[in-house]
Formats: sequence, C-alpha cells, structure tokens
Amino acid sequence: MFSIALLKMFAIALVMVGSLNWGLVGLFDFNAVQAIGAVTHVSITKLIYLLVALSALFLAFRRDTYL
Repeated sequence: MFSIALLKMFAIALVMVGSLNWGLVGLFDFNAVQAIGAVTHVSITKLIYLLVALSALFLAFRRDTYL
C-alpha cells in the first residue's frame, strides 16, 4: 500500500542526497551524480536530477514539512 508518508520520506532522502551532491561540487569539484551516470548512462543522471527537483518541489509545497 502506498502512502503519502512513504513518499515524503523518499522525497526528504532525495533532497538530502541532492544537497550532499552540491556540497561535494562546491568543496571538491566532484559531482557524484554525474560520476554514477557516466558509469551507467547519461539519461540516469538526468533522471536523478529530475527526481531530486520534483522532491524539492513536493516538499516546498507541503504545509506540514519544515526543514
């Protein structure tokens, strides 16, 4: 059974991974998502970025989410 709580937990996890990735880019000029995508396929990298962006929007417009 699918629930909003599970979706919210998944979205928070993706936003955390995205923020850690930006931290790595800023500190060490290393993009972990791009490194994973280079090994597999470029469309996987784009999919990860899209999921992180959608997760951030989902959390931004939820009234019960405070980060």
